[in-house]
This record gives sequence, structure tokens and C-alpha cells, in this order.
Amino acid sequence: MPYRRLGRSGLKVSVLSFGSWVTFKNQVDVERAVECMSAAYDAGVNFFDNAEAYAGGESERIMGDAIRQLGWERHSYVVSSKFFWGLHDGPNSRNTLNRKYLIEAVEGSLERFGLDHLDLVYCHRADPETPIEETARAMHDVVERGWALYWGTSEWTADEIRAAWEVCDRYGWHKPIVEQPQYNLFHRRRVEKEYARLYEDIGLGTTIWSPLASGLLTGKYIDGVPSDSRAALEGFGWLAESLTDEQKNATVRELATVADELGGSLAQLAIAWCASNPNVSSVITGASRVEQVHDNMGAVALLPKLTPEVKDRIEAIVG
Repeated sequence: MPYRRLGRSGLKVSVLSFGSWVTFKNQVDVERAVECMSAAYDAGVNFFDNAEAYAGGESERIMGDAIRQLGWERHSYVVSSKFFWGLHDGPNSRNTLNRKYLIEAVEGSLERFGLDHLDLVYCHRADPETPIEETARAMHDVVERGWALYWGTSEWTADEIRAAWEVCDRYGWHKPIVEQPQYNLFHRRRVEKEYARLYEDIGLGTTIWSPLASGLLTGKYIDGVPSDSRAALEGFGWLAESLTDEQKNATVRELATVADELGGSLAQLAIAWCASNPNVSSVITGASRVEQVHDNMGAVALLPKLTPEVKDRIEAIVG
């Protein structure tokens, strides 16, 4: 398993990581979480991603319980959470990054995880109603209190990230070091174009999500929505239209030929393609079964096979 520095920080994360969105509680209980996280850890994964909003906080509880059962030493793993959506109703509890919410939210997350500190905390979305100085100072204070070691953003625009970084630089506060955007063969512009200047200018790292385009790039939606897939879960029907798009699935069929020739699965090809971008610090993978973890981890073996010629061929297929 390769490890990469998270932006210009000294923190090293595994190029493939493990996340809990959708699966934990909805498809994965503590026992299954132990199995999946153990398989990822044994494959060299050291970064485990979560968020306050995932399953209404229950995802954090499940991951925390799994970590305790596994008995991992704290130095051996990196764990994160994200904040914005909130768990309670009220003007200072939903869709905000004001100081009151952030301080209380991080405290609640630590309690659910059963940890003294998180390694990474993200502002899960930008908040145009809260001054960037207030949000940046609150995140600085979270780090100063030892509740987290680093902070970053998720799905912020390049201008919003730069504004936060410059405020922190001006006042000597802890700067955001990482962004967590969506990135896959069908969703590329933000990572490849919009953030292009930030990698060099401020040393931005990225921990990207949805490398499989919510499962589209596994090929399992070519013939419709399987009953055991996330698109069939209650509340996730909105995914079905995108996952059954005929043109995209035609592209997936062509990509399957490339994967076969390289000796890997479609999922492994899609994950390896994301990881081949040098501006990607870590590719967050997900799984509801341990077999999926093993398959995802196999993407590491495809990385050296993604020669410029192979990537050009993929580019021609995707268009």
C-alpha cells in the first residue's frame, strides 16, 4: 500500500482509504464493520473517513465501537469526521458553520467515537451566511484544543478554499490542508481544473469520494438496479436515474474491456485511475461486505499498469 503526504502537511495517508457513507447502519452493523475495517487495515489502509451526518451520528458510533473491538493502537490509524448538516433542529444546529455549532458538533463527535481526538475534521459544505473568519477561527480553536490535529473542507469552491486559507495565513491560525471532493471518470472538472492552482499555491491535499460513481463504474447497473444495491435503499432512489443512464453504461461496457486486459475488475480500474492522479492524496473506498474490501484493495496492483498509453485509451473511451 503506497502512502502519500496530505498536501504539504507531514501526515501520511494510505492511497486507498475506507469510508462509511451509506453503508454503516444502513447495510453494516458493528460486527460487519469490524470485518470490513480489519480487512482494509490488514491491506495497509490507515485512513478511515466518517461524518456527523452519516446515519444521523450512528455511523460514528459504529466505527468507534469497531475500533475498540479491533484494539488498534491510536498511532496506527487516521480517522476523520465532517460537520455542517447537523443532528438537531434549530437555527444554530442545521446547515451552518458558526462557532457555536462547530464547537458543540466536534465535542459530540468525539463522544460518539469514544476518542480523545480526531485526526482530521472537515467543514462538510461551505456556509455563505457565516463569516469565513468565524468559521476559520473556530476550526483553528478545535485544533488548538487538541480535539483535532488538522482541518479541511469538503465540496468547497476554489475561491472559498483560498479565502479560508488566506484568512488563516493573515492571523497565524491553523490553515486548511485538505479538500474532500467527488472525483471519478464521470466527474472530473473540479479536481482537474478548478483546483489546479491550489495544489501548488497552497499545497492542497485531496481525499476524494465516490471513485466508483456510486457504483456505476462497477458495471452492476448495466442491466438495471440490483435489489441489494445502494440505489435500492430507502431514501436513495434519487441515485437510480444516474446509475441506469444508458450512455454512461455503454461507456462502462467499453471500460470493462480495458480492465480485463489489465487483469483487474472494473472497480479496480476506476479506483486505480483516480489514484493515478498525483494531486489525489487518498481515494476513499466503501464496502458493505468484506469481499468488496478485498476487491477494492486490488486496485493497488493496477496502478503501475496505468501507463500513459492505457490512460490515453481510457480517455478516448470516456470522451
